[in-house]
Amino acid sequence: MNARTAVVVEDDRDVGDAISQLLDLAGFDVVVAHTGAEALALVHEVQPDLVTLDLTLPDIDGVEVCRRIRTTSDCYVIVVSGRTDEVDRLVGLEVGADDYLVKPFSMRELQARVAALFRRPRTSDVMGVGVEQPAVADARTDPTPGPTRALGCSDLTLDRSSREVLVGGEEIDLTRTEFDLLAHLVSNPGVVVARQDLMRAVWASDFVPDSTHVVDVHLANLRRKLRRAAASNEWIRTIRGVGFRFDPCCP
Repeated sequence: MNARTAVVVEDDRDVGDAISQLLDLAGFDVVVAHTGAEALALVHEVQPDLVTLDLTLPDIDGVEVCRRIRTTSDCYVIVVSGRTDEVDRLVGLEVGADDYLVKPFSMRELQARVAALFRRPRTSDVMGVGVEQPAVADARTDPTPGPTRALGCSDLTLDRSSREVLVGGEEIDLTRTEFDLLAHLVSNPGVVVARQDLMRAVWASDFVPDSTHVVDVHLANLRRKLRRAAASNEWIRTIRGVGFRFDPCCP
């Protein structure tokens, strides 16, 4: 089995070396970039499974680097930054990062977050949105899916084996996190899923990001992409103070 590959993007060489050593011990083949341009070249060249990304780089801002990575790669991206403002976290997540870790941090915390990302469930099953599902949501497991098909009222299809989402037969480009959130909601149609349960389901661990804003931002991005494909859709509804519900049929 081939080792996973990671690109560490960090202008502080001491921090970069520490992250590299940690990932190396975790079984990754690691390459390091100290600038945004170098990072983009390496991501294109090695097609990594994971990128740790500092936002403060000497040439290209890390947010822009993340945005460009997302145009060519579906790798996991963990932002590792000294920027502590909530707006920086939200912007990082909005452009496609899977997690955001604030400096200074412990290497054990980074290790736990990386492990949580790679424990996300991946299945070869194919799921149709219209398949009848149990009435109770389980944050840890998805019900057994049925054949792929689209409902006449929603025309939304999710395929787990290819990790594709189609709206009206057109594929929607989703990040890993957006796909996993949608897949879990689709698995529990008509059931309100709490934010914390979504976090545990998608991150597949009790160790989850420290703010439910992570869920809100990724779901906002997901809904925007679905709405762009079908302006009248209201498949994902916010239940104030609780969480989110997937409604297969548009009103």
